Amino acid sequence: MHMKTVLILLVLALATIFALVCVLLTRGRAPSTCQHQPREQEDTDDGQSLVFADLTPEEMVQVVRYLQGNLGVQLVDASRAKPSDNCIASVDVQVPAKAEVLRFLDGGGARPPREALAVLYFGNQPDPNVTEYVVGPLPTPAYHRDVTVQKYGGKVPYHRRPVTGKEYVDINTLIQQELRKAPRFLDACCESDGTDLAILTTAPRGFKSGDRTTWFVLFHGVAGTGYYLSPVGLEVLVEHGDLHVSCWQLHQVFYNGQYFASMGDLEDAFVANLLEVIRIKKPQPKAVLGSMRPRHPPGSPGPLQYEPQGPRYSIRDNRITFQGWSVTFGMNPNSGPRLFDIRYRGERIVYELSLQEALALYSSNCPGGMSTRYLDGSFGIGRFAYELVRGLDCPYTATYVDRHYLAESETPKTNQNSLCIFEHDAALPLRRHFSDSQSLYYGGLQKKTLVIRAISTLINYDYIWDFMFHSSGAVEVQVHATGYISSSFLHGRGTNYGNRVGPHTLGTMHLHHIHYKVDLDVDGQLNSLETQDMEYELVKDPWSMQNTIERPYLRRERLEREDEAAFLLNAPMPRYVSFASPKPNKWGHPRSYRIQITSFAGEHLPTSSPMERSISWGRYQLAVTRRKEEEPTSTSIYNQNDPWTPTVVFADFINNETINNEDLVAWISVGFLHVPHAEDVPNTVTVGNGIGFFLRPYNYFDEDPSVDSPDSVYFSSEQDAGACEANPLACLPPAVACAPHLPPFHYGGFLNL
Repeated sequence: MHMKTVLILLVLALATIFALVCVLLTRGRAPSTCQHQPREQEDTDDGQSLVFADLTPEEMVQVVRYLQGNLGVQLVDASRAKPSDNCIASVDVQVPAKAEVLRFLDGGGARPPREALAVLYFGNQPDPNVTEYVVGPLPTPAYHRDVTVQKYGGKVPYHRRPVTGKEYVDINTLIQQELRKAPRFLDACCESDGTDLAILTTAPRGFKSGDRTTWFVLFHGVAGTGYYLSPVGLEVLVEHGDLHVSCWQLHQVFYNGQYFASMGDLEDAFVANLLEVIRIKKPQPKAVLGSMRPRHPPGSPGPLQYEPQGPRYSIRDNRITFQGWSVTFGMNPNSGPRLFDIRYRGERIVYELSLQEALALYSSNCPGGMSTRYLDGSFGIGRFAYELVRGLDCPYTATYVDRHYLAESETPKTNQNSLCIFEHDAALPLRRHFSDSQSLYYGGLQKKTLVIRAISTLINYDYIWDFMFHSSGAVEVQVHATGYISSSFLHGRGTNYGNRVGPHTLGTMHLHHIHYKVDLDVDGQLNSLETQDMEYELVKDPWSMQNTIERPYLRRERLEREDEAAFLLNAPMPRYVSFASPKPNKWGHPRSYRIQITSFAGEHLPTSSPMERSISWGRYQLAVTRRKEEEPTSTSIYNQNDPWTPTVVFADFINNETINNEDLVAWISVGFLHVPHAEDVPNTVTVGNGIGFFLRPYNYFDEDPSVDSPDSVYFSSEQDAGACEANPLACLPPAVACAPHLPPFHYGGFLNL
């Protein structure tokens, strides 16, 4: 071979090797880390949102110290307090009156004094009662005033107080003492001595005001799994109303369809062979009904949502801004998430949007199940919003925020990372059109929303609370239910009240009803309520008079009084219901926001029930009332333990006052009937179990405000759709050629229990 040819081949071979090495090195190199771009500061709040801010731990401590030194009574830490003691039950922020806040926010007025609301249980008094004090000013309290009579029209009787953790501990001790009176029965029925049985409370507690008598349901307890699906058939009725724990008594016992006066009587019936015993083996951890342990090793990771250039929202103190939206957020330890001063493009749309109550009403042929009507606000919807699991409860790269509370203790507690904020790509166009006639083009906008989320675990159920903000100017509120169903022991005609979901487990039918307060201020505080719906009119064809046509027409109505604006649950309701401003948009229509409800509610408790007035908000899918400072909430934490003489009766808010051109509040109920079935084991899934409502602009703007979104896409047939200058979607490959920086996974949610 010629030497020149050899040299040429050698050079070509070296070049080929070099190229292959470069390709291999490039392919093996990890993509660069995404660089966060600084966001333009949209917020001009200057700390004004702090007028709504939850208390800081330091403020809570100052309130406790003030109360300890200025009430003139001995206070025992609620975590140790007996019913006969005085204690601080809770401390929360006292939100100032709306008029004061608006003078500050809009009128240049003085900042309202910062105050706290303290709830105290006074058991060590001649007349035991619950008292509420407003304490201020913070951060250095100097005064307190009793607001109990002002709020509730009288003192709050002591028996209405929620049950504390210490009271449950003492009840459990009593039950364990009583269980020891039936050792042979427990061994036969449950392979247990009673100490390993889990005990679940029911509520309310009796049949009349003053009662504090509760059914407790017993389950097999297995470490690492929910006990709610493993009832053993035993339930006990405990009277715990006396101030002295030593006077508490076990009043009745239920087992497998029979009632007994005591555990001793149950043991005697068993020994005398007068009792049908269903022998249930103690469940093993790997085979227990309802285990959530994975059954297969992990697979490959699924899709990951991340922001290539960092979050497009910003958070300052308790305020979030995002593409024209600004929202102030907080958490009530009792009633849960609360939002204030919601604005779009600088205009306030909602003054307050807050969860009020979550009702779970059960059925069964066992006493515990059939008597259960949980009002979760009395347990603590916000207090039990625990730490969220990064990457499952919320996107991995979401922003996580701590929440603080003081309840049943003199020391503040923190639920770390218990509220998350993120931008969500719904993988759905918000709007789009492909034009295939006259001119050829494509235009659209992705549906991306700002989401604020918290999740409350209330005994067996987990509620996912979502508040979403769309670039169309709409607000979406949604709740999903998941977690464990509650169950009863299957006996007799149990399937009249649910479905069998295990060998001895009846998944009991129940309903979930959720209540919200929405204080809309549409283009100002003064609004009216307008409804629109369709009807058909029979008309002669103008071009063919011998023929007729059914023509839909729009029926408009302005409702004048509260009674007209109280729409009963599951009754027909106008399809369009709007809060309307007296000011028109460009096209002459009142600037309005429409309320659109998505709900599958079960039937409300009959009004003939002696406890119905305590949940009378559930009568209505929507009720619109004049806003009053003395009607801040639709319910009370005291309604749970005395529903027969409720402290707050929502139905009394509706007294036929005029609602034309007034400051109005919408009270919205959503819910669903749940008949548990096999697929609710191990957990109820969120699919199909989501309910909520929308607040949608209706002639509020002159066009869809999302036209101003920087995410809009448009290209025509005359453009190169693959060119970045013509189509922002074509910019994505280089823009996202980076790997997200994921923080190390950490979870501390078990530390604060």
